[in-house]
Amino acid sequence: MSLARLLRARLSESQICELREAFARIVDVAPTFRPVTPGGSPMSVAITNAGSLGWTSTQRDGYHYTTTHPTTGLPWPPIPELLRELWREHTCATIEPECCLVNLYRAGSKLGLHVDRDEPAAADVPILSVSIGAPAVLRVGGRSRKSPTETMIVRSGDVLVFAGDDRHVYHGIDRALVSPSEPVRINFTLRRVSKP
Repeated sequence: MSLARLLRARLSESQICELREAFARIVDVAPTFRPVTPGGSPMSVAITNAGSLGWTSTQRDGYHYTTTHPTTGLPWPPIPELLRELWREHTCATIEPECCLVNLYRAGSKLGLHVDRDEPAAADVPILSVSIGAPAVLRVGGRSRKSPTETMIVRSGDVLVFAGDDRHVYHGIDRALVSPSEPVRINFTLRRVSKP
């Protein structure tokens, strides 16, 4: 089992502040919302997106990508340049990401074990995950849901790269370790969706 490639404290304090400001600009255009799973349950994590495509879920259409926000009908805002720079530096991909899924975790928010497989045309392109705010308990397994799992703490400023064999491992967030000083965790996940 692998824990993918974790880059501890990759971001400086000024870069973390820059991403907090970027998050505020994103949600000003594309407010967070709680998608509904295909089974009909609302997710505990609030989300929004940046980029030409945004990931969402509805009971009717399941997990899918859209070009516009489901409530406002407006196009998603652009991906912040700092995140694009991190993508170029750490994925070695020669193509640009199309989606930046933004997850907002509060007390009680979690994300069950899953594999990012809604991008079949770009299944071999790495995924880049950037965390700011409260720490969280990350669970990572193998390529099967029944594979053994390990947990680790991801902290503000950490960057995680899922690439190669790790691109399709099961992973999830057991809980965000929120506190009065850090009441939320923000996670930016950059992906390619269409064929390179």
